[in-house]
Amino acid sequence: MTNPLLEFFWRGDLVALPNIAPTRTLLQLLREDLNHSATKEGCNEGDCGACTVVLGEAQDDHISFSAVNSCIRLAHSIHGMALWTAADLAAPDGTPHPVQLALHQCHASQCGFCTPGFAMSLFGVYQNQVLKDTPVTRTLAQEALSGNLCRCTGYRPILDAAQHMAELPRVQVNDTDLLSKLQLLAHNKQGLEPDFSYISPSSLSELLAARVAHPGAQIVAGCTDVGLWVNKLHMDFAQVLDVTRVAELKTIEVNDSHTLIGAAVNLTDAFAALEADRLQLHSFFSRFAGLPVRNSGTLGGNIANGSPIGDSMPLLIALRASVVLMSVRGARELPLENLYTGYRKNIMAADEVLAFVHVPRPQTDELLRVYKVSKRFEGDISAVCLAVNLQLRDGQVIAASLGTGGVAATPVRAVQTEATLCGQPWTQATVLQATSTLRSEFQPISDMRASAAYRLEVLGNLLQRFWLESQGQHNVSLESVNLATFNTEGKNA
Repeated sequence: MTNPLLEFFWRGDLVALPNIAPTRTLLQLLREDLNHSATKEGCNEGDCGACTVVLGEAQDDHISFSAVNSCIRLAHSIHGMALWTAADLAAPDGTPHPVQLALHQCHASQCGFCTPGFAMSLFGVYQNQVLKDTPVTRTLAQEALSGNLCRCTGYRPILDAAQHMAELPRVQVNDTDLLSKLQLLAHNKQGLEPDFSYISPSSLSELLAARVAHPGAQIVAGCTDVGLWVNKLHMDFAQVLDVTRVAELKTIEVNDSHTLIGAAVNLTDAFAALEADRLQLHSFFSRFAGLPVRNSGTLGGNIANGSPIGDSMPLLIALRASVVLMSVRGARELPLENLYTGYRKNIMAADEVLAFVHVPRPQTDELLRVYKVSKRFEGDISAVCLAVNLQLRDGQVIAASLGTGGVAATPVRAVQTEATLCGQPWTQATVLQATSTLRSEFQPISDMRASAAYRLEVLGNLLQRFWLESQGQHNVSLESVNLATFNTEGKNA
């Protein structure tokens, strides 16, 4: 295999690197190939944020800035982009950037190992919020830093710095000049030569043809999971097929009935599109990994990965989403839950790719909630996930859709519980019956995250929580939900 030329802009200059292996990560490229020590290696799995960098990508007439984890980002994936690390913030004469000044003035660093990652997440906030006159609230700062861990400073001064940097004199990237350079570089497309180790088509037709020609190539999108295979399992791939430059798969279209999301749309943008119709989903989306992971990971990748604890699938199942599979032979559409045949296994043929996700828009009288239970509030994988979507009319359940995660070998629809609910009055007695059905519908396993008994207990408690919230109770915790509140006759104890 021939390694294609990797080109990107860094520190104002075009960097052109030959012979970069397809599974070389961006962090390895920086620290080992370019001898750049400012970007740190911590967990090497996208959890701690010490390796955070910012990427700039040309999108029409502007540059999109995003903070990402360099440890699980393949180096070739930044071809045609601009790169910033913690050593690139200060001006050429050494004048500190407002991000650096804010961290210093707010005493937001002690040992300093995590500081480069925090600085880059804050640089992303600076470019996307401060320079666009969006107020940096405490909540926004917390969400932006959700992918960064600090062991010694404590988060209060770092959050103070996030808000303080907006008060300092502004420093802007020369977007116009950089955009012209990126657009010029975009015309120098990567070839689709059959012996290339890293293939990154720019159109859907090119992708489908490449999929047929290279059935053994490892498909990657944001690489937030495949990156772990490389770093932790020491897996190597002779050939990689990257879908993230396929123009058709990076689009979001909204019509009267559906939102159509391309499989290569990153989770940040995909979640924003879904949240636009259903504002109550924001808190759930903000708990999906950390922002740098959401900026790289894609909705299609999360679905195709097929993890039984992938958080987007239970919600999409409850929303009655469908997926579109495509190949040179044509396209087929099926309900998302029908994609899976077993643990991380699906029905896709060797020449097929997951291309689009169809998500119905809210229905009249829709009542939707999604719950995630994990050991950590953010940056953690679910032990149990339950999404409940009911249509209520005149006190009756006229439609029910429930998606679950963490209780079976795949994300799965709770069809028996749906049948228990449909056509019934929305009462406590109905909820009790549905809770019993829900707990008996699955046989989860015990693992390091939770025991099988715990998963079943929590699964039922979450449905009871849904009932209490539907009756106007707010801030319901799982600790307050137990069968003592619901006696067997369906009356208040």
